[in-house]
Amino acid sequence: MAGRFRNPGDDARSVYSSQSGPSGESRRKDRARVADPAPPRAPRGDGIVRVKREVAGRRGKPVTTVHGLALASDALKALAGDLKRRCGSGGSAKGGVIEIQGDHRDTVVAELEARGYTVKRAGG
Repeated sequence: MAGRFRNPGDDARSVYSSQSGPSGESRRKDRARVADPAPPRAPRGDGIVRVKREVAGRRGKPVTTVHGLALASDALKALAGDLKRRCGSGGSAKGGVIEIQGDHRDTVVAELEARGYTVKRAGG
């Protein structure tokens, strides 16, 4: 009886399907046979990096956001770290967007242009 219960994170657990196979095989399949989804890709855009100031949903506090960088998640996090150090503030990188706490549009635009990106100031 103790062997029937497994940890929720165990990759060897069974997966059940509502359809039976063509030869009447069981609806139970091993998880190892289920294909893993492809890793997420960096979003593709028009090649222009947009830097804007946002306050919506942040209780009136300004945040500088950087959209349109076609980088992998680890490279995006590294660039976010460099920009945060350059601006002297905190922030994050998730969902293909870099957020820097505070209004640092001029600094971010200058830094990205120095790195060879085509940059536009977006929004107001």
